[in-house]
Amino acid sequence: MKTITEKMKVHEEWYKLANEQDMKTLPKFLKHLLNDYDHDYGTICHALTAGAIATCWAMNKDDRSGGITGFQAGAIMWEFIRNWMHDNNKCGLKLLEYDHMLYPQYQYSFEKTISTDTWIALQKRAKELIKESPKAHPDVKKHWKQVEEGIVPFEYKIKND
Repeated sequence: MKTITEKMKVHEEWYKLANEQDMKTLPKFLKHLLNDYDHDYGTICHALTAGAIATCWAMNKDDRSGGITGFQAGAIMWEFIRNWMHDNNKCGLKLLEYDHMLYPQYQYSFEKTISTDTWIALQKRAKELIKESPKAHPDVKKHWKQVEEGIVPFEYKIKND
């Protein structure tokens, strides 16, 4: 088994190979990622990511999937984010692609606005946290109380949908 580190940049090849996988080659690729290296703290993250990407590409290439659109790929990304790391998220998520700052049509993405639904969810969650966390830091409790009372934090504005 070969010991590797992120500095060796072996993972860069994994990402290229991930895009080439189909349902026949996928099992061997996944076994290669997991079994052919002695992973460190960082390389296992790349191996898991390359495996997930390879699985998506392989399934997408299968006739039964029909080939997904860019819109569907975005939905898959969000489902992965929600269900892998944020399954307990109560108020929503936002991901910014800073490359979009180079194009004026994406200005709305960078405005300090939140939707009415998000604001209502934040207020509800603040109220719950006040009850659930009596030992929270006083500054945090003060902030929650302000949110509960309708003070929108961090210079955000409510954007009516």
